[in-house]
Amino acid sequence: MSETRFIHGFHVVTAKLRQDADSVLEVFVDAKRQDARVRDLLKLALALGARVMPVDAARLDGMCGSPRHQGVVARISGMHKVLKLDDVLDGLTEPALLLVLDGVQDPHNLGACLRVADGAGAHAVIAPKDRAVGLNATAIKVASGAADTVPYVTVTNLARTLRELRERDIWCVGTADNADRRIYAVDLRVPLALVLGAEGDGMRRLTRETCDVLASIPMHGSVESLNVSVASGICLYEARRQRADPRS
Repeated sequence: MSETRFIHGFHVVTAKLRQDADSVLEVFVDAKRQDARVRDLLKLALALGARVMPVDAARLDGMCGSPRHQGVVARISGMHKVLKLDDVLDGLTEPALLLVLDGVQDPHNLGACLRVADGAGAHAVIAPKDRAVGLNATAIKVASGAADTVPYVTVTNLARTLRELRERDIWCVGTADNADRRIYAVDLRVPLALVLGAEGDGMRRLTRETCDVLASIPMHGSVESLNVSVASGICLYEARRQRADPRS
C-alpha cells in the first residue's frame, strides 16, 4: 500500500484539490458544520471526484493530532507531484515572484522557507536536486501545510535554470552580505526570482555569477548574517510591499 498522510485546514485542503486533485484520496468534514465555507469546499471536492465523508470532530482531532483543523481534514498520497517550472510560470496571472534556494541543507530551514513563501504569496520555491535537503518528512512538518500549497520545483542545474528564467524576462536578484546595493534599493516589482544561498556558505560561485544583480540585507547588530528563512521573508515581503505601493 502506498504511503498516505493527512493535511488539514480550508486553505491547505482547497489548494491541494486545485493543484493536485488526483492525490486527494478522501476529504473528511465535521458533520455539524453546514456553513457556506464547508458547502463550497464540498462542491469543489465532489466536482473533482474526491470522496467526501462527514465525521464527528473527535475523529478529525485524532487524524491531525489536534483540534486546529477547522473542521476539514484530507487524506492524501504521501508522494509529492513532480512539478515542472514551465507549468508554474505558464499559469501565472501576475508578475512572477519566485524563491530560489541554493543548497539549503537543513530541513527545518526548508520548511520555514516554504511557510514564508506561502505567507508572501510566492508562486514557487525552486531548489537543486543535489546538494540540498529535499522535501522530506521534517521539512513538510515544519512547513505547517505550505508544502501542499506552494509549488516546490527541483532542477538538475540551478545556474542553467536561472539563465532560462532570464530568457523569460524574469529578473534574478541574489542576496550576498557584501553586495553594495541594499535589497530596499532594488526594483522588485518586475517578474522576479529571489536567490538565497545555503546556511553558512551562501550562494555557490556559478549561481552568484548568473544573477542579474546582488543585494544585501542591512545588518545593524553584532551578528553577520540571518537565517535563510528570515532572509527569505524580508526579501519576499519587500517585493510585496513594493508591488502594493504605487509610489515605489
